Amino acid sequence: MRTASAARAMTGLEFLTAMAEGRIPPAPISAHLGMRVVSVAEGAVHFAATPDESLYNPIGTVHGGVAATMLDSAVGYAVHSTLPAGVGYTSVELKISFVRAVTAASGEIHARGRVVKTGSRVAFAEGDLRDADGTLLATASTTCLVIQP
Repeated sequence: MRTASAARAMTGLEFLTAMAEGRIPPAPISAHLGMRVVSVAEGAVHFAATPDESLYNPIGTVHGGVAATMLDSAVGYAVHSTLPAGVGYTSVELKISFVRAVTAASGEIHARGRVVKTGSRVAFAEGDLRDADGTLLATASTTCLVIQP
């Protein structure tokens, strides 16, 4: 909750920069997946994680929910990075297209999100997930509701 209360007092970019620099703890889900913020700029966010077999589904690949969570975080944070202090957002729609399976052999995977358009009520963003060699693993698009105080 410390992280959530800090989010309300800073611009989105200030908040995410503080998180990337370790001045604010990351979202708790990050620890479960080993996700970390690599970089943040206005309208763009980059996450990385190195999946292992603890994230496998019953058929021997990384569960699609890991890719979806990383992409949801990347596109959502990209939207958040454009918002003023006190303004929030929530996902209205998230579309994921899985292109290739992710395994422990994929190495470090990278989720990047970028804003397509932010308005006063709705924001749109897209993203991609790639392996250590830059091979496309999944894509995402989102629509977010911008929540004014």
